[in-house]
Amino acid sequence: MAEKAPTREQLERRHTRSKIAAWLNRPRHSGYLSDFVYGGIDGAVTTFAVVSGSAGAGLSAEIIIILGFANLIGDGFSMAAGNFLGTRVDQQIQHRIRQSEGHEIDVYPEGEREEIRQIFAAKGFSGDDLERAVEIITSNRERWIETMLVEEHGLSIDSRSPLKAAGMTMFAFVLIGLIPLLPFVASVAQLSPTNTSFQLSTLFAGVAFFSVGAIKSRFVQQRWHWAGLETLVVGGVAAALAYLVGIYLGHLIS
Repeated sequence: MAEKAPTREQLERRHTRSKIAAWLNRPRHSGYLSDFVYGGIDGAVTTFAVVSGSAGAGLSAEIIIILGFANLIGDGFSMAAGNFLGTRVDQQIQHRIRQSEGHEIDVYPEGEREEIRQIFAAKGFSGDDLERAVEIITSNRERWIETMLVEEHGLSIDSRSPLKAAGMTMFAFVLIGLIPLLPFVASVAQLSPTNTSFQLSTLFAGVAFFSVGAIKSRFVQQRWHWAGLETLVVGGVAAALAYLVGIYLGHLIS
């Protein structure tokens, strides 16, 4: 369910001259909260799936801790590495096209100027307005290149750090993925009874699923409670399947 659209009065308060100026002149930097959210979701789901499968197979708390931490480090690193490589590819593509467009502007500016003309003509500019727009954009080389990046190639001019994206993913995966393991760690350390470890882990994992899903709603048009419930359901289904597999395999090895 989508978030309720802002009213005219709310939009008027957001669009005062000073607020518009502050928004347009805000520091431009790439955010990494989405990397945290999706790393956290994956960490919670996969780790609790490992816990559920192990519990279904009747494995001891010590074995569950070993498998859980192995998943945290191995799968967390794998996900972070994938994010690093994907972000790195995007960065390299942007750099290559930026260099290519800069070269074409330097060598044959007439052709690149005609591309700008046709791009803005397709947007509805014509006559003197079109020529003025072309003149303004092509009077600054960096602005010219960035316009070509966005309009011709559909790329973002923001550049995200592959290391920061990967680091945030790994951090969230381990941080959130650790939550379902805490009751088992506590039971091994004799801080809580062993026979309640899986029940507590289920409760903790459910809270983690819902919380991270609610945070996810910042990036999608969805109410926070529906986003949280959606992630809770997905994580619950994954855990249930893993638990059933654990029961089946546990019978095979018993």
